[in-house]
Amino acid sequence: MRRAIATVSLSGTLRQKLEAIAAAGFDAYELFEPDFIAYNGDARELRRIGDDLGLALDLYQPLRDVEGMPEAMFRRTLERAERKFELMATLGAPLLLVCSNTSPAALPEPGRAAEQLHALAERAARHGLRIGYEALAWGRWVNRYGQAWSIVEQAGHGALGLILDSFHTLSLNDDPAGIAAIPGEKLYFVQMADAPLMAMDVLQWARHHRNFPAQGQLDVVGFFEQALRAGYRGTLSLEIFNDVFRATPNRRIALDAMRSLLFLESQVRERLQRAADAPARGALERVALFDPPAPSAVDGIAFIEFAVDAAHARTLAALFVQLGFEHAGRHRTKAVDWYRQRDIHLVINAQADSEARSRFDDQGPCVCALGLMTAEPARAADRAAALRSARHDSPRGPDEALLPAIVSPGGMVLHFMPDAATFESDFVAPADAPRAAMPVPGLRAVDHVALGLANDQFDTWMLFGRAVLGLERGDSLELADPFGLIRSVGVANRERSLRFVLNVSLSERTRTAQQVRSSGRSGGSVHHIALGSDDVVASVRALRANGVRFVPISANYYDDLLARTGLPDARVRELQALDILYDESARGGHYLHAYTEPYAERFFFEIVQRADYDAYGAVNAFARVAAQ
Repeated sequence: MRRAIATVSLSGTLRQKLEAIAAAGFDAYELFEPDFIAYNGDARELRRIGDDLGLALDLYQPLRDVEGMPEAMFRRTLERAERKFELMATLGAPLLLVCSNTSPAALPEPGRAAEQLHALAERAARHGLRIGYEALAWGRWVNRYGQAWSIVEQAGHGALGLILDSFHTLSLNDDPAGIAAIPGEKLYFVQMADAPLMAMDVLQWARHHRNFPAQGQLDVVGFFEQALRAGYRGTLSLEIFNDVFRATPNRRIALDAMRSLLFLESQVRERLQRAADAPARGALERVALFDPPAPSAVDGIAFIEFAVDAAHARTLAALFVQLGFEHAGRHRTKAVDWYRQRDIHLVINAQADSEARSRFDDQGPCVCALGLMTAEPARAADRAAALRSARHDSPRGPDEALLPAIVSPGGMVLHFMPDAATFESDFVAPADAPRAAMPVPGLRAVDHVALGLANDQFDTWMLFGRAVLGLERGDSLELADPFGLIRSVGVANRERSLRFVLNVSLSERTRTAQQVRSSGRSGGSVHHIALGSDDVVASVRALRANGVRFVPISANYYDDLLARTGLPDARVRELQALDILYDESARGGHYLHAYTEPYAERFFFEIVQRADYDAYGAVNAFARVAAQ
């Protein structure tokens, strides 16, 4: 299947856009007319650039306000179209997108619309071109694909077909199931766009907030499935209007775009393979869809690695001991130390010539790598690479563990391993090891890791989490900070043994924004690590006794807690004495959590206890950030 993207989806000059599209591995592109109008060159030159880059021009778009117009106005449209046909012939574009009319002058007459589209298609056919008619979600009289198909069918011209756009269908909650009944040869082009669910005018939603498949919340998989069931064999393209994308370096956006299409194809392939009906089997026989290595479930975090210099190595090690960790070993060949407490493994990397050190130089003390547990590490890395993630090869000494690894968005390395024991063989207990710390009651595993991201990194990380790590998206929340709002979304595996929280500041003044700015070239970083406990009260008491400092929570918070929950007064005062926050789930579960003071203003730890609770205590975020 040919893969394409519209030039409107990317930032830069037209030539820069085409270079980014080609570099990401696309076969073709859609030319958004304003991009050509602003281009300082002619059509022949642009065609040569496309040929040199190996890119076909599959669609020229859009021609607006065509059908259903008073006759005199339509005649002027035909004159305008003739000029576009001549241009398309020079460019080598075989198909023109005509979107449904939005003009106040348009008439609610389907017969007139069909007649005029027939006349336009007749003109196009004389040039060897075709017309694709698309229903805009905000079209004056035609806004659903069924209406558009009825007009195309009535027009009955061989050079006129239908263009489908997932956003225009799904944003109106229109059922895509009817697409499967449309003859495949009359589907001329399929454009894909996802979007977050938003309560706003559909035109503003469409022009500013679309994103790539797997970055939003629309059922783009179901939509594309219906097009394949209809027999569609043409180009699969992306048309994305997004303010952030158009302000972000286009190479990264183009890479995200390709990853999204590959993931979409693989999801639809899996769905059609599971289906028992003959149309599904036929759809797979008619078109080749991307088939990456099968997913290898990622089960949890095996270790967290911190990049530091020698001075911070000492102070961070002291904090780990206060947190109840035992200094379990030093790497055989590197200045890397391993700390352990039950199933939690933390690693301090102070190797001066390591890649971790380069991250420290950019960010100061930071999380530079994570170990992720999976039964088949090599397959997990192969799938990630197939979905356009860069592989990472760490320097290894003789007989040291080989951990397949990739680079996540922003530069943090992710190692795949079957269990924590895989890397433990690389460490030996140092002769001068300090006395082992007393484990903290209750602490058992990493509950979740939270990342502070730049605004242009959020969609990239969401796509990466879903496509590469197989995570599911949670609800999108806005958290109150004294100096602005934080957008926060959790992503987790189905078993909830691996959780990330993605935080983006909507203000430049919040603590999250400050951490993102300080993270240098990575564009974001881990800003807190949540350690799961079976008894948060016992854990926090022991940690306080070890000298760990927690952020103080306002007494007013606990007075309000008494008013809004059924907790006994004695229980609330116990939590208050330890600065522990509390929330309840709708099912009667609970979430208890407390926050340590930040280390070097870079990251902090959260001690959490959850029971029948699948969120992250967002209702308490205002109290935490105010205290910090």
